Amino acid sequence: MKAHVSSILLGVRDLEAAKRFYTEGLGWKVGSDFGISVFFESDGASPVGLYNREGLADQVGTSADGSGFSGLVLTYVVRSESRVDEVMAEAAKAGATILKPAGALPWGGYGGTFADPDGYVWSLGYSAQGADQPYAE
Repeated sequence: MKAHVSSILLGVRDLEAAKRFYTEGLGWKVGSDFGISVFFESDGASPVGLYNREGLADQVGTSADGSGFSGLVLTYVVRSESRVDEVMAEAAKAGATILKPAGALPWGGYGGTFADPDGYVWSLGYSAQGADQPYAE
């Protein structure tokens, strides 16, 4: 198996509310809407989609119940500290919970963390070190 993700599918409690968070709040564009799932335009990266939490749990053979930290963090690397601040502000305005406000990171970078309305954790970051960063934009 290769170190590659074909798509990222988030199980959400309210599909329409989650779709509004990502489209109206963060400006994402819907690429495909299948009614039971939605995939966003990916700009060549692994596509991110939404699916009803109970249906997705059933599909993969697990329980939809769960709370706390899942052990999964979605990372979004940008090209400046100001862009970290902008995205954090967009997320907060859209209804995200700010887990860690943007600021200096222990390893020398700059970043912040928020959770979407379903609790998925997004880590935003910028580092002036290295030209080969996995930039999202």
